[in-house]
Amino acid sequence: MSDNLDQGKQEALDKAFQNTNVRSFEKECNKDSNVKKVIGVVSGKGGVGKSLVTSLMAVLANRKGLKTAIIDADITGPSIPKSFGIKKKAMGTEDSIIPVVSENGIEVMSINVLVEDETEPVIWRGPVIAGAVQQFWTDVIWGDIDVMFVDMPPGTGDVPLTVFQSLPVDGIIVVTSPQELVEMIVTKAVKMASVMHIPVLGLVENMSYFECPNCKEKHEIFGRSKVDEIASAFGIGSTARIPIDTKLTELVDEGKIENVDSDWLDDFFDEIIKA
Repeated sequence: MSDNLDQGKQEALDKAFQNTNVRSFEKECNKDSNVKKVIGVVSGKGGVGKSLVTSLMAVLANRKGLKTAIIDADITGPSIPKSFGIKKKAMGTEDSIIPVVSENGIEVMSINVLVEDETEPVIWRGPVIAGAVQQFWTDVIWGDIDVMFVDMPPGTGDVPLTVFQSLPVDGIIVVTSPQELVEMIVTKAVKMASVMHIPVLGLVENMSYFECPNCKEKHEIFGRSKVDEIASAFGIGSTARIPIDTKLTELVDEGKIENVDSDWLDDFFDEIIKA
């Protein structure tokens, strides 16, 4: 009896949430900012390369002449500043924060540009973390931005929910890897986006294959790619595959992601930015 009652309550809560106007929770951007497009980068699990995809998409946008910004919303595991070789700290005014800028002009806000020691762990509870991410939107002077990418922590917890409710997210990119669990992981991310009335713009499969530098043959080390069939199953129109590439890894580790020279995401980017 109690199980049925609990299930009934849950269904009622789910229905009420789905009928809520999510946009009514949006927060105003900083008064000195004008952000034209916001794209979230998500996944259902960690370690699949969200930060890599966020960084590569931002680099592409910047190269195409778009004024570009990144919010590193992964408060407990920030990696965007390191990828861009950013070591300086953000400055502030009396009531606002000024983002740091990468070598090629990408604006970045991350917890690591605010704390004194970037190796110190952030031991905060969920609501505090979510509040910090919200402030990256409301308290940072972004200026005029054509496209902003939000690198979110994995899963469907407080921070993704806060971003979806507080920011005018135009759509999300789902990042995955070629493994058996991927369909379940993607399903979670897609279903959350659906509940929040946010379109899924594209699906990126990271670590998709390894291309032999000698014979150029592609080897699917982690199993057959499923990106196209999964995209088809969920009606996702745009897909891309990023290989395992030692040069890419070296550039990220050296903080030189803006020096990456590849075409893996070129067509994907063009489709996403037009959506």
